[in-house]
Amino acid sequence: MKKIIKKSVYVSVFLVVFLGIISCEKDFTDIGTTIITNSVFSTDKILVDIELENKEVERVRTDNITLEPGQYLLGVYNSVDYEKLEASILSQVGIPATLKYTDEEFDTADTTVISTIDTVFLKLPYQATLTENDATDPTYSLDSIFGNQEVAFTLNLYQSDEYLSSLDLDDPTQISNYFSDKEFLITGSPLNSELDYPFIPNKNDTIFTVKRRLSDSNLYDVDTIKITTASSDVPLPFARIPMDEAKFKTLFFDKYESPEFSSQDAFNNYFRGLILKATGADGSLISFDFNNRVSDAFNPSIEVYYTNTVVVGTQVFDTIKKSNSFPLSGIRRSYYNMGPSPSISNEQIKIQGTAGSEGSITLFGAADTDGNGVPDQLDELRLKNILVNDALLTIYVDQTVASDLAPERLYLYKDYVNPNSQAIVQSHLKDVFTGASTFGGYLETEADGKMKYTFRIPDYISELLNSETDYNPKLSIKALNATDLNLNDTIFRPYNWNPKMVTLLNESSNNGDKKAELKISYSKKED
Repeated sequence: MKKIIKKSVYVSVFLVVFLGIISCEKDFTDIGTTIITNSVFSTDKILVDIELENKEVERVRTDNITLEPGQYLLGVYNSVDYEKLEASILSQVGIPATLKYTDEEFDTADTTVISTIDTVFLKLPYQATLTENDATDPTYSLDSIFGNQEVAFTLNLYQSDEYLSSLDLDDPTQISNYFSDKEFLITGSPLNSELDYPFIPNKNDTIFTVKRRLSDSNLYDVDTIKITTASSDVPLPFARIPMDEAKFKTLFFDKYESPEFSSQDAFNNYFRGLILKATGADGSLISFDFNNRVSDAFNPSIEVYYTNTVVVGTQVFDTIKKSNSFPLSGIRRSYYNMGPSPSISNEQIKIQGTAGSEGSITLFGAADTDGNGVPDQLDELRLKNILVNDALLTIYVDQTVASDLAPERLYLYKDYVNPNSQAIVQSHLKDVFTGASTFGGYLETEADGKMKYTFRIPDYISELLNSETDYNPKLSIKALNATDLNLNDTIFRPYNWNPKMVTLLNESSNNGDKKAELKISYSKKED
């Protein structure tokens, strides 16, 4: 009897669990990651009001103190549809650990070493793709160049009069930062040998020759110089900007073993940096890699080649070829000289990278009849107590404007002034963390040819609906920069060296089926 009762208890428990499972199966027929469909909940969709406006970008951060951009823009881009951009660079200059005129010591008193500078120049390696592998005559296509490559922009090199520091000079307890609107402080005249050097990128610039000369100026030898990798002898393309040899001799060469060159800190205080200043009405905009990890030879640098003539008495005893490389390393920053904004129609939103322009987005519209600081449509949705399954923000491209430089991806972030604290808030959306693979923002082309960007932001919309805040944060939309995805915390950091641009369409009904929209899919418990 005891055994029979025990079995009955087990059977009863099993039946309760089994019936519970059946009951759940009847109630919930489809449960996805965020989508619920069952007899208790109904599902629906709603298009909510949004407003898009143009937003000028006053400045962006351009230094490498807390984050290394790697890429730096140099040149000029001009377009009737967007702001003109002149991009320039300031970089500290590194010195070798040991720097001497000659590596040899001569004991005789009548021995003299005469140094002759053969050439000095700024080396700027291009980012390029090898299209035809020929060790003697390779063919390249240059990457990361925008604008008119057949028109030269003007380039001048200067010594900087600005001391670059990783700590704020006014408050050394704070990390320093430099922004795109801060002009460079120049001292002296240009350091390039040809004033107003006409810079045109050239994929065929893969080698150059150095004429080695003795102290009496007679030709001693000719060297062929090229940049190669450890695994290949195929030369890589690079720009070479000749520098003034007399000025280099005064600033650098004659001081090799002086206190100014005794340490990197001493040198940074003496020669505060090299300015690469680009100006002009038109031309090309080039992205240079200052942080190539494959080889230091692929990074920008000042290169000097010189010949030491060793004279004993009145006779030439030896001739020694020498060279030194001064990398553009340490602290760097960019200056973006932006032109005036172009004329814009009421339906257009201009997105331009660097310090150009962004779009400002107000979700749920601006109507606030009760004056509580929250849009009426958001108030109404909060009262409905809905469960957000999905939320898609779709913005179309205005294809009447050239879109060949449209960013492959745009980025969305919170950007507003808290009306209670008056603090400026710039932060990432929750969806960037919770749905990184589905957040979107990529440029897409529909079957009928319409181009658009779509963002999936259900978690952000859920936050707004569940929040009791008495304000509606604005969003900003921008050209994606690589730093936007460095998600160490929720703070958005305004770096931007992406020069791409696109014109979007706003929410106006004049845009027809290409007007911007926010579609929310939701579930609601049946009464």
